[in-house]
Amino acid sequence: MHSFLPVYAQVAAAGQNSGTMLMVIQFGAIFAIFYFLMIRPQQKQRKTHEQNLLALRKGDEIVTAGGIVAEVVHIKEGMKDGNPEKTLDDRVTIRSGESRLVVERGRIAKVMGSNPSEVKD
Repeated sequence: MHSFLPVYAQVAAAGQNSGTMLMVIQFGAIFAIFYFLMIRPQQKQRKTHEQNLLALRKGDEIVTAGGIVAEVVHIKEGMKDGNPEKTLDDRVTIRSGESRLVVERGRIAKVMGSNPSEVKD
């Protein structure tokens, strides 16, 4: 009866190793699903949004993070080594109705493009 004890221990250990390996594979698959369905598309969307903000120019219609719809009047870019450099901290002067506001470029939620009222045929 004691001669089967080492064989039983080996079988139990082999089953435990394969169970651990299966669990690692499952966690890897779950991470891959999360990465390709959630993380990667969000990174691409953020990168596209930042490119749109850095390409912002006078006359563009925007929506701020607070929901204000406005037109860009002036952009004050930061300086680095004596040269203007576009960053998300730049000050953007906007006009909404009869009011003018100054917001950071990074606080603009959406760029809707050129103002259609200024386009001449």
